[in-house]
Amino acid sequence: MREQRPPPPFPTIEGGWRTILADPPWRFRNRTGKVAPEHRRLDRYSTMDLGTLCSLDVASVAARDAHLYLWVPNALLPEGTRVMEAWGFRYVSNLIWAKRRKDGGPDGRGVGFYFRNVTEPLLFGVRGSMRTLPAGRSQVNMIESRKREHSRKPDEQYDLIQRCSPGPYLEMFARYPQPGWSVWGDEAGPHVTPRGRAHEGYAGGPMERVPPRTHLPDGARRAFGPHLKPTHISAALPSG
Repeated sequence: MREQRPPPPFPTIEGGWRTILADPPWRFRNRTGKVAPEHRRLDRYSTMDLGTLCSLDVASVAARDAHLYLWVPNALLPEGTRVMEAWGFRYVSNLIWAKRRKDGGPDGRGVGFYFRNVTEPLLFGVRGSMRTLPAGRSQVNMIESRKREHSRKPDEQYDLIQRCSPGPYLEMFARYPQPGWSVWGDEAGPHVTPRGRAHEGYAGGPMERVPPRTHLPDGARRAFGPHLKPTHISAALPSG
């Protein structure tokens, strides 16, 4: 496990950040007692313990009225709400990332001890009093997309957040900086290559949903039925 260095200061802006997105490097132990995902065999990224995450003074750089989008693993939902409260926000709702295969079905290659995880929650918190923007009030709370590099979240989140919450925008623990967002984190620099690799089959890209089966109209069934029935009967009979 790497030595945990003091985090750098947050970027500031006059009036504070009105929307903050955070994907913290959560630390947890697996059933073998190893720290995941930081164990030397995995070497994915450095993590922070719960106390360090809670101690980050996010409230000092957030606007008086602000939104927080906080990624949390399914196994750490209680810790997620604790971090949210420590940063000065109250939990009000969530969005769910449904991880899909190329054909649009659930991507069951995830991990999990009790269930095979194919979702990941994005907790939504409010500081002060601020509703979502008008577009947000018709936004369903689900993102459906394919997985990419380990721990990388869907790029669709940025457009969704910008439709639902006002700027200026700050992304904490950023790894893939986006236009229009200020960033903070060890891997947020433009010349830093984030750790974590894309495994085979996790290349992202559009889903190619299989179209539903269609049925012939009644007239076509009546016309073709007498011709197809003998073929099906002969194919079912044993040969010889």
